[in-house]
Amino acid sequence: MQVARLYDFGDIRLEHEPRPALGPGEILVRARACGICSGDIMPWYIRRKAPLVLGHEPVGVVEEVGAAVTEFRRGERVFVHHHAPCFECASCRRGEYVQCATWRATRIVPGGMAEYFVVGAHNQRDTLRLPDTVADADGVLIEPAACVVKSLRRSGLRPGESILVIGLGIMGMMHVVLARHRGAGRIIGADLFETRARRATALGADAGLVVSADSLAEQVREATGGAMADVVIVGPGSGQAIAQGIAAAGKGATVVQFTATPPDDEMILKPHDLYFNETRLVPSYSCGPDDTREAMALVERGVLRAADLVTHRFPLGRVAEAYAMAQKPESLKVIVTFAQ
Repeated sequence: MQVARLYDFGDIRLEHEPRPALGPGEILVRARACGICSGDIMPWYIRRKAPLVLGHEPVGVVEEVGAAVTEFRRGERVFVHHHAPCFECASCRRGEYVQCATWRATRIVPGGMAEYFVVGAHNQRDTLRLPDTVADADGVLIEPAACVVKSLRRSGLRPGESILVIGLGIMGMMHVVLARHRGAGRIIGADLFETRARRATALGADAGLVVSADSLAEQVREATGGAMADVVIVGPGSGQAIAQGIAAAGKGATVVQFTATPPDDEMILKPHDLYFNETRLVPSYSCGPDDTREAMALVERGVLRAADLVTHRFPLGRVAEAYAMAQKPESLKVIVTFAQ
């Protein structure tokens, strides 16, 4: 079978390797589509994992089931989450699934950008059958959408509250769409690129700001009549972006760090201001099984649609080109499709 293996940032090779063997409790999935994650195009993040077969947003068809598998059958179309929890540890009992040791250890083998991949018994706990009404491209949105579902839940966003979304790539756009769906009041998108700012307003934002390094807080002040934002979602993975998000937050606001920052990145904060403004800084990392199920329901109802968010599709043979396209500002979601 063919796999897309990353050796370094931008160095992706289409290789051949044997189809993976199947254990008694495992299922083999024939891939139909897989998205390129925004984390896949962060050099510091992806390099530490190389070499690896890319892809953790896959949709496929069950090709084969192990002798001990009872929940899935050959021919079923599925979304597969690359991490799944044990549901038994202290972290799982608190609903903090991403802190579960099993969640962190699980994965799909060899990865989503392979013609076939194996789903172990643990991962089957967060493998969902796709309704016929959900197209492959829409199914690819489930995992990234679940991350946004979790982010907005952790933000505590309530109907009528204002929200600022910093960074209008695919994840920022989904924050805009789902914030509108959740009844947010004023939604403000902010990005360095005017095309993205305009797209955000088309998807439901009340304002799309084109910002420079130092202009964000003042632009938000003007857009909110001085109140600033009740919730701020910081998409870019940098301490500077988080600091800008805090500066744009109103009193009693919540700022969500949505993306990991490099280990050596630093941020200058004034605890004095955080304390008296009662600003909450909350991280939101990945998603759990409750989030994937809510995300699938949103996709099934058409709240999130590939037609609005998937801007480019490439066959597996052009995966390097797809990876390069995913880095360009005119792209939202880039997916790789497989011959049927």
